[in-house]
Amino acid sequence: MATTSTGSQATPKLHRSLGVVGLTLFGVTYMTVITVFTTYGIVNQVTDGHLPASYVIAVIAMLFTAGSYAAMVKRYPVAGSAYTYTQQSFGGAAGFLTGWVMLLDYLFIPMINFMLIGIYLNTQFPAIPVWVFTLAALLLVLLFNILGINLVNKVNFVIIALSVLLVVIFMVLAFKHAFGGDMSVSLVEPFTFGEGGLGPIASGAAILALSFLGFDAVSTLSEEAKNPRRDIPRAIIFSTLLGGLFFILVSWAGALAYQPDWASLSATEVDAAGVTVMNNIGGEAFTAFFVAIYVVGAFGSGMTGQVSVSRILYAMGRDGMLPKPLAKLHNRFGTPIIAACVVSIFALSALFLSLDTVAFMISFGALAAFAMVNLSVIRTYIFPKGGRREPIKFSTVLTKIIAPLIGFGLTIWLWTSLEALTWLVGGIWIVVGVVIIALVTKGFRKPVPMMDFSEGDPTTEQIDVLGEEYPLEGNRR
Repeated sequence: MATTSTGSQATPKLHRSLGVVGLTLFGVTYMTVITVFTTYGIVNQVTDGHLPASYVIAVIAMLFTAGSYAAMVKRYPVAGSAYTYTQQSFGGAAGFLTGWVMLLDYLFIPMINFMLIGIYLNTQFPAIPVWVFTLAALLLVLLFNILGINLVNKVNFVIIALSVLLVVIFMVLAFKHAFGGDMSVSLVEPFTFGEGGLGPIASGAAILALSFLGFDAVSTLSEEAKNPRRDIPRAIIFSTLLGGLFFILVSWAGALAYQPDWASLSATEVDAAGVTVMNNIGGEAFTAFFVAIYVVGAFGSGMTGQVSVSRILYAMGRDGMLPKPLAKLHNRFGTPIIAACVVSIFALSALFLSLDTVAFMISFGALAAFAMVNLSVIRTYIFPKGGRREPIKFSTVLTKIIAPLIGFGLTIWLWTSLEALTWLVGGIWIVVGVVIIALVTKGFRKPVPMMDFSEGDPTTEQIDVLGEEYPLEGNRR
């Protein structure tokens, strides 16, 4: 195996320490099984109480996209996620714009968790302002991120155990409350489209895209996985299935137990709807328990979210599309310290933005990236650069053409279901990305920098540990 030492000093690099279990737990923790309550009030208000129906549509769409991620990570097992996949499939400009749009969801994911920590803790300690809790969570997550991925991985086990415990207790109480009294809805009503039809359900599913970023987050750890070509694809599918199952069950239990007049609730009541649901089915004691566990889960999601986005900034800095200091790793802990600090500074916006605005922007960035990853599978495996491709078998048609096309169609459908204001902000963000490309390429006169997978590149050492040759198509800087 090649080395990266220069003299007596070894160059800092990401450490390969995660197996399929750790990667799956990372993805599930990123999604967090209690993330249902992150957008519980927002989506229920949009769908008039049909949150489970939106989750079913979201899970179906996300499974197709998760399959595309699994296919791409087998070809490019390096940090960067959708940014790297699109870059290697369609070129540097398309790759950067995909990564740039994807930054919307990754930058906002830690932020929305910090906001929710403040909102929920404030319901229990109203004398302390929301921003105090939010800022404290932000600083603590930054510290954990700098200390390294192994510490994050150990904390994930504890967070998932507590979250699952809460979900189990909630479902027991919810079903007991529903079946022990007069249910306001039938067992299947939450899965129907309701009076509003498919439109509101699709809009709700589009918002819920943020709930499934766990599988994208798993792909960003390709350079910290022991065997990325084998373990990352498995972890992507496992985390999507596990997370989706929990989301549907928890939202269904909540819908059976408590159905208020969602249209009449204020913005504050919608943001903290999870507390209202818990108090309605379990009383004050259970509500306090819920808030405690939810805060722990939100902390875990914010922590893993910041880990992922710092790796994406690291990849972009390494490629020269963003300032090079972003690719600096801590000499002792091997973590992208500058990138982590930048994410924390951006997350300070949580002190003044609204929860629904952040939720919509996360979904805008996520769905755009998902669409490009689906297209990247077709480009990489069916129309590769250089003309070399796999033999077109029936299984190839299913997994490399039909499935990605379905995934692309579903994500575009959900993407166009978002609010007009979200598209306005997202469009401005894309324009900023084009300006960055123009600056880096000196007015589009130079090629967009790309990751080089040719032998001798710093990434070659990281790929050689897999014990197999890395594909060489598209090698260029």
